[in-house]
Amino acid sequence: MNAKNSVRRKLTALMMALLTGLAAVVGAPQASAANRDWLRPDSTGHCEWDRVGFWVQRCTVWSPAMNRHITVQIQPAQRGGNAGLYMLDGLRATEITNAWVNDVNAARTFKDNNITLVMPVGGQSSFYTDWNAPATYDFNHPVTYKWDTFLTKELPPYLQRNFGVSPTRNSIVGLSMGGTAAMNLAAWHRNQFKQATSLSGYLNPTWPGMYAGIQYAMNDAAKGANIWDMWGSPVDPRSFRNDPTVQAGRFRGMPLYLAASGGVPSRGEKFLENPRGVAAGIGLEWMARTSTAKFEMAARAVGARPVVSYPMTGLHAWPYWDAELSKARPHILRALGA
Repeated sequence: MNAKNSVRRKLTALMMALLTGLAAVVGAPQASAANRDWLRPDSTGHCEWDRVGFWVQRCTVWSPAMNRHITVQIQPAQRGGNAGLYMLDGLRATEITNAWVNDVNAARTFKDNNITLVMPVGGQSSFYTDWNAPATYDFNHPVTYKWDTFLTKELPPYLQRNFGVSPTRNSIVGLSMGGTAAMNLAAWHRNQFKQATSLSGYLNPTWPGMYAGIQYAMNDAAKGANIWDMWGSPVDPRSFRNDPTVQAGRFRGMPLYLAASGGVPSRGEKFLENPRGVAAGIGLEWMARTSTAKFEMAARAVGARPVVSYPMTGLHAWPYWDAELSKARPHILRALGA
């Protein structure tokens, strides 16, 4: 009888061990999936679900430097990983939504990946930098732009505390204005950013003519916006500090993805329906292509090895950037081990 009881106890113990192990295996994916299923706290109480879906939350983060709440759209990592991808908007960034989840859907692109998407809202014509003076396009309510400070000093602690994002394991991507900003932020904050991606960025803004071109584009997007309020004159040291080509040596050893097209309209572009828009898309993309090629040469001269994409077709527009983001995605994930 005792022998039978002993065997029974051993079998029971074995079954419990097997069930415990099975529960751990089955429970792990459920626990990781739950990382996206709850709203985090923010500076006004708690985040809200974004209408785009795909687990994107709208969170407000207080910025002492800009003296206001900044909205950030965030998609938590699928399995609770600590890697982050900062995604910067273009010149016409709105205060409503980051275009990475409006004009395209980056959240869908990275829905199966263990990386947190960080998409700040706002920053029209700001180049996501710290300005020398308040933006003057609204004289009654001048805006203080301190985006560099916000993105590198104020936002990271919030992300680490509430989303588990490491302050030192991030990539950054931007298009057009955001491409310039992504490269500048990566150059000067190497401890934070381990990979950078520029899609149609202006990567040599101090080249003759570029300063005036950027000024025209800034003012077109936000009346009264002045590049002199941002970086000073074309010979101001801050202008050269924010020129990725001049700072090419800072990218040595950093994985980079660069893209700019030849500006040739694809078959789907309806030139006759929008001749001004298509013409602008061609011109802006040529500016981006020229400056990106100059940066690539400077970067390779100092030992950097950027991955480049220079297709002939594609305008300075979201369909092209959406396609390039999908191409850049494996390079971003590989650089972060995500």
